[in-house]
Amino acid sequence: MLRVRFAPSPTGYLHIGSARTFIFNWLYACHHKGTMILRIDDTDVERNTVEALESIFEGLRWLDLGWDEEYHQSQRLELHRKAAWACFEKALAYRDFTPASADLEEKSRQGGPWLFNPGMREIRREESDRRAVAGEPFVLRFRVPRDSRGEVRFPDAVYGEQSKATADIEDFALLRSNGLPTYHMASCADDLDLEISHIIRGQDHLSNTFKHVLIFEALGATLPQFAHLPLLIAPDGSKLSKRRHGPVVSVLTYRDAGFLPHAYVNFLCLLGWSPKDNREQMTRQELIEAFSFEGINRSNAVVNFSEQDPLDPKAAWLNAQHLRTMPVDELLPHVRTVLEAAGLGVPADPAAFRHTVEVIRSRFATLKDFATRGRAYFSDDFEILPESIEKLNQPGARELLGELAGRLELSADFTEQSVEQQLRALAAERGVKAGLLINASRAVLTGQPVGPSAFAVFAAIGRERAIHRLRKA
Repeated sequence: MLRVRFAPSPTGYLHIGSARTFIFNWLYACHHKGTMILRIDDTDVERNTVEALESIFEGLRWLDLGWDEEYHQSQRLELHRKAAWACFEKALAYRDFTPASADLEEKSRQGGPWLFNPGMREIRREESDRRAVAGEPFVLRFRVPRDSRGEVRFPDAVYGEQSKATADIEDFALLRSNGLPTYHMASCADDLDLEISHIIRGQDHLSNTFKHVLIFEALGATLPQFAHLPLLIAPDGSKLSKRRHGPVVSVLTYRDAGFLPHAYVNFLCLLGWSPKDNREQMTRQELIEAFSFEGINRSNAVVNFSEQDPLDPKAAWLNAQHLRTMPVDELLPHVRTVLEAAGLGVPADPAAFRHTVEVIRSRFATLKDFATRGRAYFSDDFEILPESIEKLNQPGARELLGELAGRLELSADFTEQSVEQQLRALAAERGVKAGLLINASRAVLTGQPVGPSAFAVFAAIGRERAIHRLRKA
């Protein structure tokens, strides 16, 4: 059974690179009808925060994809320790009693990188046990093969065959001096216990994988399939960083800007992956059907943003496309949430609400537009923009709007067709162009200089509101 996992560390908000890793794992699991696992890698107690964990869950829930199983590494420490000591019992790990900096997994010495301490690596088991029983602190290190093996190899589904000389791999730590597992030990022990079949993660983890292969082999496990993803970089070529780029790299920045969850998922998928048929806007099901490792690029993907605008223009375009074309019934809950957050009322009549959203969404780019540019459809408290006031100030416009209000009040029908008939008849009788009334009525009804068909605006606003606003002009 195919089983994949997404394993974030709760040390900050959900990074867009991490979100893309989650999405690719989710798509691969769905494509192959496998299991998606969320595993919180929270063994770094000094850096983990409750706020960061909540932020990660907040971002993941907004993406609206879900997962099948959930685990927290901090609740599985005995499993990690047991796996580490299993390596020790096979003589594939040793205690390092080096004081002070022993917790460091990589250290520097003159003449090159630190690889191992011969005095600790070659200590006899009896001596090691005696010092441990005496309470002397130690780090448990993996005994990387030096003579019996020349390299570590594994196939990567994206980058191809990978190899690294064992002479270039340090004796990395499995357990710290406080008994807590390191990232390498906890990750591998959990992957083995949870029967992870495919490890899909960022390319920055590729160098760690050589160590993980050694651990898997030491524990007698079959290697999972590895697939490393290209990194996301800034326009200047630097790696996207929470510290350097701030909110630009947070998933919640896009949520707060009024993006649709799926539109954002669609955008992230196109960063480093392609369906190979020039499609860009895709439904969730289309993404599931098209996703494969073959479509993942090896080169890093650029997220475009500027100091003036933290949002990628491609993401904004895709959001507008989805907002205008998705089934309106799927859009309504999102619009309702935005309106309620802005303190605006939603029409009590579900059919009227649906019709209004259908009419006005064609010119909007984000969900926030419904509460700003579309405010007049849901509230009588709205601003008339200066460009619209110019339309109202045309000679005779306000008087004609008042007359139009009277005719609409007496009309038996109030539909797009009947409003158009009344408006054009009035314009003809008064010897003015219909455009004068059309532009002025849109201005007074919505406060906006442009928008949907003016006659569709009348129907969306409703007879009572429309007549009232025309008379106030």
